[in-house]
Amino acid sequence: MSRGNTRQRIQDVALELFAERGYEKTSLREIAEHLGVTKAALYYHFKTKEDLVTSLFEDLVLGPADEVITWAEAHQPTSLETKLEILNRYSECISNAFPLVRFMHENQAALRELSIGELMKQRILTLLELIKDQDAALSDQVRCASALFTMHSTFFTLQGTDADQEEKRKAALEVAQDLVTAAHHGAGSPSGT
Repeated sequence: MSRGNTRQRIQDVALELFAERGYEKTSLREIAEHLGVTKAALYYHFKTKEDLVTSLFEDLVLGPADEVITWAEAHQPTSLETKLEILNRYSECISNAFPLVRFMHENQAALRELSIGELMKQRILTLLELIKDQDAALSDQVRCASALFTMHSTFFTLQGTDADQEEKRKAALEVAQDLVTAAHHGAGSPSGT
C-alpha cells in the first residue's frame, strides 16, 4: 500500500501499528510520532482512532466490496458463472486490502465494539446471500459461508508458508469456488444431485 498523500500516509502507518501492536494498545500520539508530525496535524485528518479505522475500511474494503455487490445485483438471477465471478472480484478486493484483512483477524474484539465492524459484517452477509441459493440445503449454505471465510482467513492462517500473497489468494479462491460450485449443484441435497 504505498500511497502518497498525508491522509493515506496516516492510514498506512496506523494500520501497520494496529496490526503490530493491536488497536487498543496504539494511541494517536504514537501514530503521530511514527509519522514525525504533531498530534494537531494528525487531528486535522482524524479526530479519533475510530475515525481512522472507519476511513481505512471505507477506502480499502467497503467501497470495493460495494462495487462487487452492485455488479452482482445487476447480474441476477445468479448463475454459477456469476457466483464464481463474485468470488473472483471479492478475492481481488480483499487481496488489495491485505493489511486491513490482517488487522481484522488480529483485532476482532475491537472490531466488535466499533461501528465499522457491523458494516463489514453486513457486506459479508450480503455477499453470502448473493452466492448461495435461497432454498439451499443447510450444508450448501455452510459451503457458501465457508467459501467467504476461506478467502478471509487464508492470508492470516497461512502466514508461515513460503507462498506469496498472490499464490495464497489464488489457492483460497480455488477452494472457495469449489465450495460454491458444490453448493450450486446441490451437494447437500438428500439425493446428492
